[in-house]
Amino acid sequence: MKKSWWKILTVFIMFYVIFQGLLGGVPRQPILNETIRNLYFHVTMWPAMITMLLVSMIYGIRFLSTNQISDDDKSAVFAKTGILFGVLGCLSGSLWANFTWGDPWPNDAKLNSAAVGMLIYFAYLLLRSSFEDEQRRARIAAVYNIFAFAVFLPLIFVLPRLTDSLHPGNGGNPGFGSLDIDGNMRMVFYPAIIGWTLLATWITTIRYRLRVIQRVQDEKVSFQNNPVPNH
Repeated sequence: MKKSWWKILTVFIMFYVIFQGLLGGVPRQPILNETIRNLYFHVTMWPAMITMLLVSMIYGIRFLSTNQISDDDKSAVFAKTGILFGVLGCLSGSLWANFTWGDPWPNDAKLNSAAVGMLIYFAYLLLRSSFEDEQRRARIAAVYNIFAFAVFLPLIFVLPRLTDSLHPGNGGNPGFGSLDIDGNMRMVFYPAIIGWTLLATWITTIRYRLRVIQRVQDEKVSFQNNPVPNH
């Protein structure tokens, strides 16, 4: 029970966010109207994604110093969850853009940068599948992971602020403020960030456990196929 308290908290927060996100009151603003509810889903997924990718990089660095294959496994599963949330963030953002900007994917610096960032991490997955030797795969993937994260952050946070962008807070546009969101929305927005991050962590722990089970099964099969000879 003590170990699962945060899972119970995750379920509680996500029920709260989904209920309030769909049925709670929101400010009626021109253009945004009811679509501002996507703030609880689209925007709050990005901190969860960044957290997963950051932890993935940390485990990659840790593997380079320990050579423990378990660190590489953890790095991989955190990266995969981060990519999942990145894809969900892009899809929910595209849906929002279609209603507010009239185009699911306008020529916007932040949208394009996010797409490039996702492609960088898709390449990470392809890179991992290109090597059969575990140690070699883990070392190369760890180094790539470090550079991928170092490039990804400027792509989605710095570059859009230096060029024209439709996104709030980028390209000279004001960010969401008191004119767009009220105190009631903030009471949902901040818990949503925590909830999505906890949910991403939960998904990752399940992925890692499945990976451990698969590794144990592979070792059993390998032992059965190549038993140790008796002396």
